[in-house]
Amino acid sequence: MKLTAKGRYAVMAIADMAAQGEGEVVSLSDISMRQGISLSYLEQLFAKIRKAGLVKSQRGAKGGYVLSEPAQTLTLDHIIQAVNEDIKAHGCTPEAKRACTGLADRCLTHNLWGALEKHIGSFLASITVLDVVEGRLPIPEAPSVGGSVAGSVVGHVTDSAFAAFAPQTSASQMSGLETPVLEATE
Repeated sequence: MKLTAKGRYAVMAIADMAAQGEGEVVSLSDISMRQGISLSYLEQLFAKIRKAGLVKSQRGAKGGYVLSEPAQTLTLDHIIQAVNEDIKAHGCTPEAKRACTGLADRCLTHNLWGALEKHIGSFLASITVLDVVEGRLPIPEAPSVGGSVAGSVVGHVTDSAFAAFAPQTSASQMSGLETPVLEATE
């Protein structure tokens, strides 16, 4: 299972817009140059994103797009849904006449894939565009030897990977985005 370029590029483009500042009109050609996404592909994506009401278009020489809602309330699941991206782990669909196995019954792992889909949906609904721009993304601790996780660590991404979203942000401003790693007690 993988998120396609359509969903990834839509999130990248919206995050790029948010990084330019609230209420700023951003042209697709500027997003294209900063993010390395084809302008024609962005035009296709933004037709869907605008139709979903996530952005408003402004015409004219200084035209472009502006976010319809603040980055701190716009969640990633809405962006993914706007471009008709389907996060799917199941090998079957509810309307299919035959189940996962091609027979009349479900595969042994059917409920596992359904739970994964719900988990991914909840995760995307919990992350705002502002979280992405500021690098506040939860990173779970890697499992310890033996496969179990002793305690849970939640950190935040603060590296320069997000500098492309906010080219006007200085290094000193970026360092102010760092947050401590929190360790859960057992």
